Amino acid sequence: MKLHTSVDAVTQRIRKRSWVTRSAYLTQLHVAAQRPPGVQRLGCANVAHALAALPANDKLKVVEQRAPNIGMVTAYNDMLSAHAPFQHYPDLIKAEARRLGATAQVAGGVPAMCDGVTQGTPGMELSLFSRDVIAMATAVALSHDVFAGALMLGVCDKIVPGLLIGALQFGHLPTVFVPAGPMTSGLSNEDKAKVREQAAQGLVGRAELLAAESAAYHGAGTCTFYGTANSNQMLMEAMGLHVPGSAFVNPGAALRDELTREALRTVLGQADARCPPIGLVVDERCIVNAMVALLATGGSTNHLIHWVAVARAAGILIDWDDFSALSEVVPLLARVYPNGRADVNQFQAAGGPAYVIRELLDGGFMHPDVLTNRAGGLREYTRVPSAAGPHGAVTLVWQDSGASQDDSVLRPVSAPFSPSGGLKLLLGNLGRSVIKVSAVPEDRHVIEAPCRVFDSQEALHAAFAAQELNRDVVCVVRWQGPQANGMPELHKLTPPLAVLQGRGLRVALVTDGRMSGASGRVPSAIHVSPEAAAGGPLAKVRDGDVIRLDAVAGTLQVLVPEDELAAREVLVMPETLRAANGVGMGRALFANLRRNASSAEEGACSWL
Repeated sequence: MKLHTSVDAVTQRIRKRSWVTRSAYLTQLHVAAQRPPGVQRLGCANVAHALAALPANDKLKVVEQRAPNIGMVTAYNDMLSAHAPFQHYPDLIKAEARRLGATAQVAGGVPAMCDGVTQGTPGMELSLFSRDVIAMATAVALSHDVFAGALMLGVCDKIVPGLLIGALQFGHLPTVFVPAGPMTSGLSNEDKAKVREQAAQGLVGRAELLAAESAAYHGAGTCTFYGTANSNQMLMEAMGLHVPGSAFVNPGAALRDELTREALRTVLGQADARCPPIGLVVDERCIVNAMVALLATGGSTNHLIHWVAVARAAGILIDWDDFSALSEVVPLLARVYPNGRADVNQFQAAGGPAYVIRELLDGGFMHPDVLTNRAGGLREYTRVPSAAGPHGAVTLVWQDSGASQDDSVLRPVSAPFSPSGGLKLLLGNLGRSVIKVSAVPEDRHVIEAPCRVFDSQEALHAAFAAQELNRDVVCVVRWQGPQANGMPELHKLTPPLAVLQGRGLRVALVTDGRMSGASGRVPSAIHVSPEAAAGGPLAKVRDGDVIRLDAVAGTLQVLVPEDELAAREVLVMPETLRAANGVGMGRALFANLRRNASSAEEGACSWL
């Protein structure tokens, strides 16, 4: 199938825009790749330190037999349900490496926080920049520079982007990402959301709410809704950085362990005799494939920030115009909560990433001629793995994903849920922002109403509790961008706004903060750039101004005469708020990251 003209055009303009930075990156990669292997290159004392804790036989393999040594970077902790399964991965990988005549070491660990735990608390203000901390920790781990390849053990929101940004600094190394899979299905996401809305109205108490939340989040694995963590896994498949089909296999299964062993075999080049350096895999076409996969599945809007940063780490420059242009032509093939009723286990059962990638390839929406971690290229990622073998011996086999097993969850390119992706770029006198419309009812794509301005999400909650928002209203929540307070996700705004909308009121949210995919059915203009703390137009908005959010036309406007708006004072972030954001829960340590952060559209990077 010929590549869609719009996909090709976006790729070409990205390539042209990135020529200088990508060339510099590839030069750096080439220089690193030309060096002798680390153990042969380093001094004797360096080598002795690196291998001191290895068993004697492993030392012999590395030094005398020049066997490949694979570095593992792990985000294991048992605070995160999704990362708890990683506890035993290193031992499993080391055993497989020895069986194959190689060695493996845990090169280092990276922090991993759970947004679900910190949501609505001061700790959430560390979340976005934890990505950059993870990237730096990954670089520290790999800087020992004695590795022939790397395995990245991580799953959740900021962890995968951080690991990827860090790994791309060592782009000369073959690198495979190793997931842990989603938890099994519990209380449905839809039923959980209903209880949250009841709690927001005071109809149920803490005991009932905790029981519902615990029934939804009940075991090891990622949360089962299609948020940032599971969007990460879809993108890793679309970029060819996983073992094919490994994203959504539940923890604890025999298949899960064998896929982990296959990751080691893949990075060694033994699975199919080829695993190219990650810096060559992640090129302009690979980034576009990831963007297309995100749009076709209605994935997390966080990736409009994270993948800009990931691309920059490989010398590739993308922006929201690129996402918007792709969204206009990429069909929506999946309905997974919050854009549908299904959870990720149902998504996997219906065909999962393999089905989506095959449909997009066959429809001409993805580049087929890309490097991946497998010799068969991206087509290998259209197949589903299973475990087979007599007498308990497990062997992996792959077969085509076949037709959708549930057309309420997955549909073909020929009959999509929507002919365009679920993302819209909004432009206007309030700046640039994005809206995820894939779950928003069509009669709510245009909202025009007087606004109520809030300086925090707590203030909005207080106004809701005081019955001050029982009218058509656009809620503006500012001072929530990267420079203001680290750009926390504002998930806790969803229940009260959903309650207002459920009463028949026409409501919307406008914010320079983040909402991921959790805004659901409420129209939300998010990531407004430039942010208020950087002097952006939100700092000129006043209570009662009429704001028009038009997801059809792609505009976000405050309906104030141009001369009046120009003459208005640009408010500065209240000093009491800035001071409060800078202390407690470790926030003081992140002051330099906030101060140096680029805009959301530039990836909210602290390292540019």
